[in-house]
Amino acid sequence: MKTRQDIAVFLLRIALATGFLSAVASRLNLWGTRSSGWKSFVQYTAETNSFLPSSFAPFLAILSTIAELSFGLLLLAGYQVKKTALFAAVLSLLFAMAMSISFGCKEPLDYSVFVFSAGAFLLSTFSQYQWSIDQILPQKQ
Repeated sequence: MKTRQDIAVFLLRIALATGFLSAVASRLNLWGTRSSGWKSFVQYTAETNSFLPSSFAPFLAILSTIAELSFGLLLLAGYQVKKTALFAAVLSLLFAMAMSISFGCKEPLDYSVFVFSAGAFLLSTFSQYQWSIDQILPQKQ
C-alpha cells in the first residue's frame, strides 16, 4: 500500500516535470497564442542575465532549454530522480539568483522560482520514488 508520502513525492515530481516542460513548450510556441516564443525568450534571457554580455543570451537560451527539457522528461519518467532533481534545483536557484540580480527579489518571488528550487531540492532527498523507472531498475550498491 502506498503512503501519503509516496503520493506527495510522486505529485511533487510530476509538478516539477510539468513546470519545466510547460516553460519549454511556451518558448517553442507549443501553447499557441499563449506562448512566449523563442525570440521573446532569448530577449528575456539577455535581460535576466544583464550582468553578462548580451551576446551570451542565445547560447544561454539554448543551454537552459536543453536542460529544462531533459529535466522535465527525466522527472516525468522517473529516471535518475535524485540526481535530476538536484541538478534541477541548482539550475532553478541559478535562475532565481540571476533574476534577483537583474530585476530585484520581487520577480523570482512572484514567479515562485525559489519555491520551485526548494521543491526540487526536497525531491532530491528521498531514497525511493514510487511509480518511476528508478523503482523498476535494480539499485546499485
